[in-house]
Amino acid sequence: MNVHRIKFIVIISFVTIFAAISIINVAPTRALANSADDPAVEYKAKCAVCHTPNASKFFDPAKSDEIHVETILKGKKGEKPPYMPGFEAKGMTADGAKALTAYMKGLRAAAK
Repeated sequence: MNVHRIKFIVIISFVTIFAAISIINVAPTRALANSADDPAVEYKAKCAVCHTPNASKFFDPAKSDEIHVETILKGKKGEKPPYMPGFEAKGMTADGAKALTAYMKGLRAAAK
């Protein structure tokens, strides 16, 4: 092989590796952004374990949205564990908590 072919192969190899690394680093960011915007994904990932898939445990849809938002953001210590953790420190916003509350109320209404 001549020197020009070797340089060409080396350059193509670096470009390919750089492109692959860029794709790998961007893909998780997009997935996290989408999950934070989707209350169904948030609920399944963070809430369904304790509240059940249809929000039938430890959730009272009759309470005001403000109470639910406050509980989601700050957490709540109940009579016995597991306690409701606060999600504000984990990046949850008030708008996200409102969307999650509406989603949970919808789950309960669909379960009836």
